[in-house]
Amino acid sequence: MLRLGYKASAEQFGPRQLLDFTISAEKHGFESAWTSDHYQPWRHTGGHAPNAVAWLGAAAASTQRITLGTSVLTPTLRYNPAVVAQAFATLGCLAPGRIILGVGTGESLNEIVVGAPWPEQKERFHRLKESVLVMQQLFREEFVSFEGEYYRTHNATLYDRPDQPVPVYIAGSGPAAARLAGRIGDGFIATSGKASELYTEQLLPAVAEGLEKGGRARGAIERMIEMKVSFDTDSARAMEDTKIWAALALPGEQKVGIEDPREMERLAKTVEDVAHRRWLVSDDPDEHVEQIRPYIEWGFDHLVFHFPGDDQERAMGLYAEHVLPRLRDRFGA
Repeated sequence: MLRLGYKASAEQFGPRQLLDFTISAEKHGFESAWTSDHYQPWRHTGGHAPNAVAWLGAAAASTQRITLGTSVLTPTLRYNPAVVAQAFATLGCLAPGRIILGVGTGESLNEIVVGAPWPEQKERFHRLKESVLVMQQLFREEFVSFEGEYYRTHNATLYDRPDQPVPVYIAGSGPAAARLAGRIGDGFIATSGKASELYTEQLLPAVAEGLEKGGRARGAIERMIEMKVSFDTDSARAMEDTKIWAALALPGEQKVGIEDPREMERLAKTVEDVAHRRWLVSDDPDEHVEQIRPYIEWGFDHLVFHFPGDDQERAMGLYAEHVLPRLRDRFGA
């Protein structure tokens, strides 16, 4: 069953605006809303970085049906995973069945601000794996004494937790994280706009391999992808909107290591003219559905649409009128 969601872009809008957009997304028929958890945004000028956990509490209280999650939070350096588990267990009690914890290895930009050293990728990955294991144990058990290489708990119990453990989705841009998601996660998170071979030959096969290694069925986890889309009946506007997120066009490892949003903003200016390459840009709804189609055929079953422009209400309205019905009719969403 295909699910269609909305990306509440916390680097672009303040918490009140994001809350209003999410309430509107539910009314427009989006089934989920996901927010990033950054301490610093990808640009300084006009940037925002509200706390995701606090914001999710308000969103849970202000909506009725929509699923809410992080895409993504890093539970390894800035946060202790046991504290993250406590926070999300509380959210799960406030909005039963509607909270998902999406996690990833993170970016230097958000972690070093609290004095944490920025480790190599190998350590970041192992920290992520360990943090997921301890959080899952806390969601399910009492008096958890966890002895890991990076994290420890002593007789820890979450006294307020939902009847069903909060699902943990693992984000990844490479096979190792995708394999981990298949083996121990409840979902996998990717982002669109990269070479098709990354999805068809690396990420999704790695998820399948992880499922097999974990002795799990193919349908045991959800395969979610953030779809970078710029759809507007005004083609020039659709193209221009993508420049706001020019940083997406920077090489991945370069973005991960940048420590200052002013530097990220400066570098993004150098790639504004090619920013549109990371987005599905169209002014024709049938063409736009064709742009989205391969991701569904590759195996992604939860699409979360990230609109780049400042007028999110316009973007959601156009999508609800022209795109969502076509996707549901064609793919059974």
